[in-house]
Amino acid sequence: MSSPLPADAAQWSGAIVYPDSDGQPMADNTEQFEFIQTFQGNLDALLKDFVAGDHLWYPVQGQPDIRVAPDVYVALGRPKGHRGSYKQWEEDDTPPHVVFEWWSPNSDFPQHAQKLRFYDRYGVQEFYAFDQIRHAFSAFIRQGDQLEAVSTEDGFTSPLLGVRFAVVDGHLKAWHPDGRPFLSMVEMDAARAQAQARADTLAAQLRELGIDPQA
Repeated sequence: MSSPLPADAAQWSGAIVYPDSDGQPMADNTEQFEFIQTFQGNLDALLKDFVAGDHLWYPVQGQPDIRVAPDVYVALGRPKGHRGSYKQWEEDDTPPHVVFEWWSPNSDFPQHAQKLRFYDRYGVQEFYAFDQIRHAFSAFIRQGDQLEAVSTEDGFTSPLLGVRFAVVDGHLKAWHPDGRPFLSMVEMDAARAQAQARADTLAAQLRELGIDPQA
């Protein structure tokens, strides 16, 4: 009986390995971390499609060095579910449609330009970025074969998502298509707790009236 192969045997055998981590931290600071949680959480609740945060995307089969980990992205038409990474050839060759990036103080212009070129080349339809230092929001929409910058001076509404974005008092804000603001994870938990408390109060009142709230 042969002995078990080591964990990296796939590499030894010549198989192509697509790591699920790039070894980089999820966020450079707490503001970026909150942004990733808030946007991923709200978009995941809004959409029936796959939404991920700080997740590796491999656009080209057989080339694991071609990869990027957007802060948040949406792949329309792709089912929800856990994935170690987003391998495009396993997703009906569907690239992420909408990508969000938070430019932290640790990032610089060459990195920004490199990511924009990557998203442009590999088929992203809408790319949004917020600069933490300048408090500036940028939007790029695919027009023909290229991502083109559009004005965000008065805010901007995503053509694909129906979500509106604007900078308010130096902070990036977003609103659902029905006008509800994006909530942080703490605010979402508080809202759920408040809704449950109201439901419990109503149920108790119904029972006092001799009405079974489960009927």
